[in-house]
Amino acid sequence: MAALYTWDVFTTLDGFGSFGPGADWGGYWGKHGPEFLEQRRAVLAEDQRMVLGANTFRMFTKLLGPIPEADLDPVNARMRSLPTTVVSSTLEGPLDWPDATLAVGDALDVVALLKEESAVPLRSHGSLAMNRALMAAGLVDRVQVTVFPVVSARTGTFPVFAGAEDFDLDLAEARTFDGRTQELVYRPALHR
Repeated sequence: MAALYTWDVFTTLDGFGSFGPGADWGGYWGKHGPEFLEQRRAVLAEDQRMVLGANTFRMFTKLLGPIPEADLDPVNARMRSLPTTVVSSTLEGPLDWPDATLAVGDALDVVALLKEESAVPLRSHGSLAMNRALMAAGLVDRVQVTVFPVVSARTGTFPVFAGAEDFDLDLAEARTFDGRTQELVYRPALHR
């Protein structure tokens, strides 16, 4: 049986996955609350393997890598401790990340093999270009979109679905955290 693959992505209402230099939003666009943080802890507490593309991995190592374990918040500490496969044709090992494995090659081939061989679910956070391609190939089982209540039209960067194929989405779950942040879980299917 193939392992479940979830693409976990954070976005603004207008579809941006991040904000540019000089923008003063703060982490989670400054809109996280206790319910959201508890949900993130619960999601990451499950046994799973992270799958990251090279650009997201570089960003994670830059932001989280230098922070001592004792100083990390529980959400990021757990994310950093999960077994992780980094898909890249540009990185070289060994990777400076606990329990990280470098998989050199095409993401479609790597993830197809992981889905067949993994005994635990797979989760990818961010890794926009890689996951758009995986979704187009039918390898993404669920898209877990967390929508933060901001519009960042002036400062937003990394449009989450820019350049993606067209998809029909079947809503599997919907939750609201702290009265303002939405989590929507979809099963995607390429639109025909």
